[in-house]
Amino acid sequence: MAEMVVWVALEGFLVLLVHLYDLLILKPKQLRAKLQRQGIRGPSPHFLLDNIFEMKRLLSRVNFTPTPIPTTTATMDHLATAIAHDWPSTVFPYLLDIHLLLVTDVQMVKEISSCTSLSLGKPSFMSKDPRPLVGQGIFSSSGPLWAYQRKIIAPELFMIKVKGMVNLMVDSTASFLRNWENRTTNETGIADIKIDEDLICLSVDIISRACFGSNYSQVKEIFLKLKMLQNLISKTTVGIPGLSYIKAEKEINSMILKVVNQGNEASGVKDLLQMILEGAKIYDDCDGLSVKISRDKFIIDNCKTIYFAGHETTATTATWSLMLLATYPDWDKPPDADMLLKMKTVMQETLHLFPLASFVIREALQDFRFNEVMIPKGMNIQIPIPILHRDCDLWGADAHKFNPERLANGIGWSLRGSTGLHTIRSRFSRLCCQHIAMTEVKVILSLILSEFSFSLSPGYRHSRPAYRLAVVPEHGVSLRLMTF
Repeated sequence: MAEMVVWVALEGFLVLLVHLYDLLILKPKQLRAKLQRQGIRGPSPHFLLDNIFEMKRLLSRVNFTPTPIPTTTATMDHLATAIAHDWPSTVFPYLLDIHLLLVTDVQMVKEISSCTSLSLGKPSFMSKDPRPLVGQGIFSSSGPLWAYQRKIIAPELFMIKVKGMVNLMVDSTASFLRNWENRTTNETGIADIKIDEDLICLSVDIISRACFGSNYSQVKEIFLKLKMLQNLISKTTVGIPGLSYIKAEKEINSMILKVVNQGNEASGVKDLLQMILEGAKIYDDCDGLSVKISRDKFIIDNCKTIYFAGHETTATTATWSLMLLATYPDWDKPPDADMLLKMKTVMQETLHLFPLASFVIREALQDFRFNEVMIPKGMNIQIPIPILHRDCDLWGADAHKFNPERLANGIGWSLRGSTGLHTIRSRFSRLCCQHIAMTEVKVILSLILSEFSFSLSPGYRHSRPAYRLAVVPEHGVSLRLMTF
């Protein structure tokens, strides 16, 4: 009996060994070989540690010193620049079975960005860490599941629906700004305010009312729990969840289902929550999807996605926009009719300098050919947005400066040549929330500019942006506000 147990254990160990060899050595080597035959090379990987040492070497060349005036973006942006300098158009093994093809060729980026095939999807490795926050919702899913979820959510966020939310956005923002007015009044007309935290609260209030109107107070409570879960996840070691992590996730899931059930019993105008619920009922009976998840998980994951994606894109863009307007006072003026028309270019220029993501990453779910390069199935394509947005050949000599005028005639006209590069809006469009996000930011900026003049707080120091679900200021943004 003991001998049999030993043989079973030995066989299991050998099977595991073969699987690990295939996963960590054989498949990565095959992927690299396919690209190397096309002349695409990169740094040689080390066993198990892959290119960690190479990345450390490149990072050692990156110096970041906090400055009073914004002059730089994230360390990862500098890392991408260093990689692109040493290994242009390269396959860059990141860790274990994760392989990234860094793409900076503009024509290839154009082809990838315009690809609508469901066989080019979200990278599987990037869905693991934020999964408790967004699950398999539209933010992280690919293929038919992503298409189905987008079919449900996108119509509720079309511009015709968003226009009906503008009055709600104005009312919420005006009510919120009264708190800032009180603070400036109590402090002799001037107050230093950390705006990033306040703008998160405002965007949560707006998205809660706009998309989950009948249950918005409970939705705000769920959001607070999700932020707590996000902090717990950031403290976990090697992705191993603790008891508090698991407990918080279960509590959030239970709260979401409770809100959904209450909304199902209520009557009145349908909101986004009701559309997700109806979509889940249809999804439960759908047999045509290759990936199936439970009805409850479908509801929970999409609600989580709306909570996070709906507020984080807005709050982050508004924060960076106000920071840039404070840095360049020529644009810090009460909005007239002409200024309101320019507000869109201010937001787009903000996303040009501080994109919501450092990278766009897609995984080839089957063999693809882009610009005469065959991308093998399983390879992750990484597009470093800041490198492209600061390319002087594309944008002109002032590519790194805040200049909304460059976008006055549209993004396409601001680019030199007919490249058709539109990475600025990629993050919004993939989340199908670009209309509500851009409208919300426009309302927030317009009302703030009409009520206050502002400058950077004397205590503000431009710090390294941090990557969460979006690229945010690591230590926040503080402004000195003055009422007119």
